[in-house]
Amino acid sequence: MRREAEHAGAMPCPAPAPAPLRHTPQASPPISQVAIVAGEASGDLLGSLLIRAVRDAGLPSEFYGIAGAKMQAAGARSLYPMETLSVRGYVEALGSLRRILAIRKALKGKLRADPPRLFIGVDAPDFNLSLEAGLKRAGIPTVHFIGPSVWAWRPKRIRKVRAAASHVLLIFPFEEEIYREAGIPATYVGHPVAHALPEPDRARARERLALAADGEYVALLPGSRPGELKALAALFIDTVKHLHQARPDARFLIPLVNRETRLLFEQALHRAQATELPIRILFGHAHDAMQAADVALIASGTATLEALLLDCPQVITYRVPWLTAQIMKRQALLPWIGLPNILAKRDLVPEILQERATPENLASALRGLLEDEGARQAQIEEFRIQRARLRRDTPRLIAHALRPFLEG
Repeated sequence: MRREAEHAGAMPCPAPAPAPLRHTPQASPPISQVAIVAGEASGDLLGSLLIRAVRDAGLPSEFYGIAGAKMQAAGARSLYPMETLSVRGYVEALGSLRRILAIRKALKGKLRADPPRLFIGVDAPDFNLSLEAGLKRAGIPTVHFIGPSVWAWRPKRIRKVRAAASHVLLIFPFEEEIYREAGIPATYVGHPVAHALPEPDRARARERLALAADGEYVALLPGSRPGELKALAALFIDTVKHLHQARPDARFLIPLVNRETRLLFEQALHRAQATELPIRILFGHAHDAMQAADVALIASGTATLEALLLDCPQVITYRVPWLTAQIMKRQALLPWIGLPNILAKRDLVPEILQERATPENLASALRGLLEDEGARQAQIEEFRIQRARLRRDTPRLIAHALRPFLEG
């Protein structure tokens, strides 16, 4: 009854107001599925920078494949552990070959069954180029990030790159002519690490690591892969023993990338009965260690370039099994293996390799740099010239090169 009374006494309802005009939202661009594979710590860093460049450019993409911790932090999903691919040298790879080939076959099958819009191989040419070639034949566009060093050794790989890659992103300026002459679409994007790293600041780095402002420090970088630690840890520790005898006030910093490499190095310290040496193990902080150090002893690889970019004078060393060394020697095109020397095209940084890589020789080279400020400064001056050549707006250039693949 109450409802009826209310209805009986109700005023006529006004005509409804016209509905406001509504703007039809535009459909969001589709998310591009991008498969990506990196094989070791340096590739993981480069891959993470590429992923962020794509995302920052507003290109909606989902990345998956084989990724390390940095790529996963940037948003990539890893289907297989990256560490499986982190094998050094021909001989050393034989023990892991069956598992590596099984992973490549399984990944290739997944991608052909459910094709991504784009496949990106980050370095690791021995793994990625064959995978890229199969995917390209299946109609999947492929981009190889970092052209294989055909200018340094194994020049015939340029034909394999042509068959494998729809496009190559180059990180060294002198590579453009090589790829242009080979008829391979390529873009020089500058070196991602050169773009990402700030200007070196030794004082700030020492503050971050709580080091003495006027102390003498040597950074030790024996490699990021477990195989490298197993091969080189004892050599680096014995070098510290010799150098510490000559310069007892020197302190040593060793940044290690994960628990496995840290455990391997600690075990090597115990075997060498060297736990009392003034070595400080860092979990990560490689860039801080290189900035803070007066000099560094570095296993040949990307770390030599990072030290260049951080104004860290260095000595380069490496040891591989005799057979691996002979294979590499026969295919080498240049007299150097260190990127600082290759970029400078001269003997700028000491390279002490294979049988010459003894604790005595390495300690002597490091001591020479520590005692000769002019030699350290000569390295740093050339480092700054090369840093200017390598530094570009790399994220913008990467995004510009990838946009046609992700939008087209």
